[in-house]
Amino acid sequence: MNFLYIKALHIIFVVTWFSGMFYLCRLLIYNREANDKQDPDKTILQQQYNIMIKRLLYGITLPSAILTLIFGLWLLLLYPSIPLWLYIKLGLVLLLFGYHFSLHVLCNQQFRRDFKYSSNQLRIWNEVPTVFLVAVVMLVVVKQEISLWYGLLGLAALIVVLVTAIKIYKIIRKA
Repeated sequence: MNFLYIKALHIIFVVTWFSGMFYLCRLLIYNREANDKQDPDKTILQQQYNIMIKRLLYGITLPSAILTLIFGLWLLLLYPSIPLWLYIKLGLVLLLFGYHFSLHVLCNQQFRRDFKYSSNQLRIWNEVPTVFLVAVVMLVVVKQEISLWYGLLGLAALIVVLVTAIKIYKIIRKA
């Protein structure tokens, strides 16, 4: 199979994987907030969210993660030598799989009606893949031209903006 087709398929499944993770964490937030409602609303909402979470997790997000990994490894086998930026990307991808695994843990907790985290804590956790997405895309597109310090500074600024936005949302929501 042609290198560009493999690369295109890798990118397609990266997009669907990220989409699934973004929406999955939102569903966890909504499910957590439904837990604060009174019955019968609480039961009805949580039953529906649990169905949506399972379908998204096992029907889209997990298969996309697996296919991303398969096509990514295939691309790696086609590389004649591995440049430094690719090692950094692989490290970020390993961390991203750790994040993905944490979503499985959170889903299983919520399926058991074990709500350990507030909706605000889950909102913060929902922004983690944004940081990974920006870091990986910048690294892959800019490669060696990116300054490590500027990249780290940019990621730190992004994290500050995201946390600030969450705090502002919390204030507006309470008003």
